[in-house]
Amino acid sequence: MLTSPSNALHSSTPHFWPVRRSRLCRSRNFPRFHSGERSSGGGGKLCPLSLLSASGASKFSVRALVRPDVTEDADSVGDGSLAFPNHVSVKIPFGNREILVETGLMGRQASSAVTVTDGETIVYTSVCLADVPSEPSDFLPLYVHYQERFSAVGRTSGGFFKREGRTKDHEVLICRLIDRPLRPTMPKGFYNETQILSWVLSYDGLHAPDALAVTSAGIAVALSEVPNAKAIAGVRVGLIGGEFIVNPTVKEMEESQLDLFLAGTDTAILTIEGYSNFLPEEMLLEAVKVGQDAVQATCIAIEVLAKKYGKPKMLDAIRLPPPELYKHVKELAGEELTKALQIKSKISRRKAISSLEEKVLTILTEKGYVIDEVAFGTIEAQPDLLEDEDEDEEVVPEGEVDQGDVHIRPIPRKPIPLLFSEVDVKLVFKEVSSKLLRRRIVEGGKRSDGRTLDEIRPINSRCGLLPRAHGSTLFTRGETQALAVVTLGDKQMAQRIDNLEGSDEYKRFYLQYTFPPSSVGEVGRIGAPSRREIGHGTLAERALETILPSDDDFPYTIRVESTVIESNGSSSMASVCGGCLALQDAGVPVKCSVAGIAMGMVWDTEEFGGDGSPLILSDITGAEDASGDMDFKVAGNEDGVTAFQMDIKVGGITLEIMEKALIQAKAGRRHILAEMAKCSPPPTLSLSKYAPLIHIMKVHPSKVYSLIGSGGKKVKSIIEESGVEAIDMQDDGTVKIMAIDVASLERAKAIISGLTMVPAVGDIYRNCEIKSMAPYGAFVEIAPGREGLCHISELSAEWLAKPEDAYKVGDRIDVKLIEVNEKGQLRLSVRALLPESETDKDSQKQQPAGDSTKDKGSQRKYVNTSSKDRAAAGASKVSSGDELVLKKKDVRRATGGSSDKTMKSNSSTNEESLVNGEATIS
Repeated sequence: MLTSPSNALHSSTPHFWPVRRSRLCRSRNFPRFHSGERSSGGGGKLCPLSLLSASGASKFSVRALVRPDVTEDADSVGDGSLAFPNHVSVKIPFGNREILVETGLMGRQASSAVTVTDGETIVYTSVCLADVPSEPSDFLPLYVHYQERFSAVGRTSGGFFKREGRTKDHEVLICRLIDRPLRPTMPKGFYNETQILSWVLSYDGLHAPDALAVTSAGIAVALSEVPNAKAIAGVRVGLIGGEFIVNPTVKEMEESQLDLFLAGTDTAILTIEGYSNFLPEEMLLEAVKVGQDAVQATCIAIEVLAKKYGKPKMLDAIRLPPPELYKHVKELAGEELTKALQIKSKISRRKAISSLEEKVLTILTEKGYVIDEVAFGTIEAQPDLLEDEDEDEEVVPEGEVDQGDVHIRPIPRKPIPLLFSEVDVKLVFKEVSSKLLRRRIVEGGKRSDGRTLDEIRPINSRCGLLPRAHGSTLFTRGETQALAVVTLGDKQMAQRIDNLEGSDEYKRFYLQYTFPPSSVGEVGRIGAPSRREIGHGTLAERALETILPSDDDFPYTIRVESTVIESNGSSSMASVCGGCLALQDAGVPVKCSVAGIAMGMVWDTEEFGGDGSPLILSDITGAEDASGDMDFKVAGNEDGVTAFQMDIKVGGITLEIMEKALIQAKAGRRHILAEMAKCSPPPTLSLSKYAPLIHIMKVHPSKVYSLIGSGGKKVKSIIEESGVEAIDMQDDGTVKIMAIDVASLERAKAIISGLTMVPAVGDIYRNCEIKSMAPYGAFVEIAPGREGLCHISELSAEWLAKPEDAYKVGDRIDVKLIEVNEKGQLRLSVRALLPESETDKDSQKQQPAGDSTKDKGSQRKYVNTSSKDRAAAGASKVSSGDELVLKKKDVRRATGGSSDKTMKSNSSTNEESLVNGEATIS
């Protein structure tokens, strides 16, 4: 393991790097801006700032980087190899163990780059940001990309393309885990595009990389120039054996009753997400407390690391709207905006607010407060931002690529507005609207739609809307509406997941969430699911997964498709409620009903005349989500929680606030569950007639290969002959048959039973069909798919020249099993079932006169008793002089060669049953 020598630590000497690239990025007379290169003069040090501004006419926008003093010999060692003077390696606490953090070794051209090691799991994270800010907006231009490299476990992707491609769903979820706790720590007015790349370079199968990736991103941002307020870290908490474990291993999580991810700072909680098995709220709060303590210790260590080795923050890049603009917007829109915010209908309220915004913008423009950028033009450049034309300039021929250097040509820039820009007006208008909405809640105790703080919107639910679907529900709560549809299938419908574990994983239950633009009355792109759709779908999926029956009790693959038809907040929780009712409508025997609710918060009430304590809102709308300070989704039943997710838009919340929100959410869930019980029409609670039928049967494990056949030929022939949809076989002898009707299912059962039954010598089979003829005998099907040979000598008591003299193909005969050879081949006999007189008469005709006594005395016959009697007494032999009592046994065939009438009669009687693939004879 590489460690940083004591003399490689950063010094406090700042060096300055240019931010805005100009045509004079590098002159031939100036050294390159790389610590590993030397100037032509041989000094070996970075060029001081005085050299760059020696002309006196050049003006640069600069940002300082704290870098070590680089001496002439710092970049090389005695053997001439490259050294890393900025390499830092430290250990910081990470739950119940420590992780190794390294920086300065990899990704040195990024704003910051770190590698974090936990066991043999290594995550590399880099942070880069644009030099020039983008256009102002109400959304931070932060982009997070997380990828699990298959090379981390020494394998490649199982797909056709062996290169990592589209981001997988679970990688998207980790991207969201990284993104959500970082945003609240970013200042308003920072518009430089920021990109975080996080790659799993090594994975040991023991230490999960997700919480490690969040912590790695928090370290990288803290060391970079991004002006975040606090360092963040993330941990996972499990409940194993009644004890809370921080950052348990992958193997330990298999036994955990709780999967809680928590991220925050050293003083507050920023986000939580997790799933549990009806965990009470009290235990959930205790788990959050354990996780918060672990996050606090990690964040303190990160702050120390950033203070010592981090780069100065780009605080000068923060751009806020002028304070005078707030006064103008309030004067122009205050009263009308207050009235518009009280409109209950979402679409009407949105149109009224949008119209008012345009009105304010028009008035400010007419009064000359808003700059007209079109009239100003964008071609003329500012003279004080360009370099002198007389300065030396390096010319790069067309097509030439210069390693590491970027040659910049003059870029036309927009003029700096003297007053207010249109974007600033819109940003201020939105902020003023948010404050007026919050003021109404604090002062009047009423929300925009007239509800109280803990009041739930009206609920209506209907099941069975789609007649051909296996289960369907339309769930409506206020102006939020979700259509949930359930589809049942076999294992072939399961979702395959290609992950780092090395073995393919199949999900027998999955929920797919769709949020079309029409749900909010807008026009938008339709394509692959967005990150938001994947995240909301996973949350609803995990909320419902706990109530599903086991695979043994309900051997179906279940797909829930939730389409948001109308949205005004809390659509993911509407998917939980609608999905639960749709599962019941499809006949899935769920353990209980669950419901979901979204909670909101107004943090700073003192600003609006309150007592300073936060207000918790139940069942928030879209406007309350956008203007509020928290979005806390909780799903479960009356007793406990199954899934939860919390996002914070302020600096963080405390455990006391979370406890209050959980208690209020529990009361809301009880109300919603009571409303769901009033569903009309109610769920059918039975399988749809259009749902596939699945039958499970057990055979001896040694018979599985014979059922599959070479290359799957046998099982394919069974599917084709019976007409079923699919047959799935497992090594333990479990056979699952899926069919669309009962008749084909019974045919497949009979064929499999016949192929796997264990015939016993002496068994008698009635009404068997002759399948084919040979010169030496006839092949008779005693059970579907199971044939035996009846030799020509056993076809009749009389002598036959050829089998066709007595029978033909298609005839039905009764046969007796007289032998099973070592290969499992069956020898049958018709002659053995003939009356004694005919058999003896035929014997006397074929025997010589003098040998009758000898043959008669040596003849042995077996009493045809049941298999149970044979096991008890063995094969009892009696002499020819004794009286033989023959107990015949009838084995009726379930299907196969028999007619439909016979098959129906056999299936309706109890004379025959197949147990573990063997025939029980009555």
